[in-house]
Amino acid sequence: MELSPTLIYGLVLLAALLHASWNAMVKAGGDKLVVQALVIFSHAPFVALLIPFVPLPTPTAWLCIAASTFVHSLYYWALVSAYKVGDLSQVYPIARGSAPLLVALGGFLLVGESLSPLELGGLALLSAGLISLAWRKGDPLAGDKKPVILALCVGLTIGAYSLIDGLGARSAETALSYIVWLFALEHFPLTLVALHRRGWSLVPFRRYWKRGLAGGFISAAAYGIVIWAMSVAPMAQVVALRETSVVIAAGIGMLFLGEGFGPRRIAAACVVAAGAVLLRVGG
Repeated sequence: MELSPTLIYGLVLLAALLHASWNAMVKAGGDKLVVQALVIFSHAPFVALLIPFVPLPTPTAWLCIAASTFVHSLYYWALVSAYKVGDLSQVYPIARGSAPLLVALGGFLLVGESLSPLELGGLALLSAGLISLAWRKGDPLAGDKKPVILALCVGLTIGAYSLIDGLGARSAETALSYIVWLFALEHFPLTLVALHRRGWSLVPFRRYWKRGLAGGFISAAAYGIVIWAMSVAPMAQVVALRETSVVIAAGIGMLFLGEGFGPRRIAAACVVAAGAVLLRVGG
């Protein structure tokens, strides 16, 4: 059965809302490494129930799962490090705004996905609007440059794992099989690092388990939707629409974390919306 593009991209926008929400949970305070580790570890119990009902990944999908697990580990490290030194409304837009262009380029080079001139314009507009949300006093590099550098590292890993997972889901017997096995296995590196850094004590983990469990459920739903969407729709379009979550993240930063969201950021959010519309119409 052919799925409606409106349904596919509507679900991707829902994933954007969910993604911004779990990032806010990590940024909100406390031990960010432990919270992030719990968020990712919490994927496993949800998907473990599905393992008996999905096929084993194909050899190519196994390679993608291994590569994605490695890149995701780098992503989580960079994300936690960035949130330790930067605001949600600064780090998140730079990280997510740089990813769509990388995925568009990778999709073209690896699987021959091409975008129309209108789609390319929407993609460029969307990325520019996303990154401009992070500007401070007209300069994204104003003040401490460390959050910006770490955010760009996050963006590189987002682009890498998005491409890997899009290809992996397409190579698997079913997209659900790829999603289940990835979520069941990817938590191990970060879980072990977090346990080691906290002296193999479970006390910090017990302190944040509720936030971690909630974040894990939200995170699994958000990225599961995105992987599935990339298996049935152009990867660059899916990733670009997902990154509209930065508008939501900026709003969360303003309402709940005391971060500014003045006229300039409102204008940037409008640019993001315009880019998303162009990308959708151009498709």
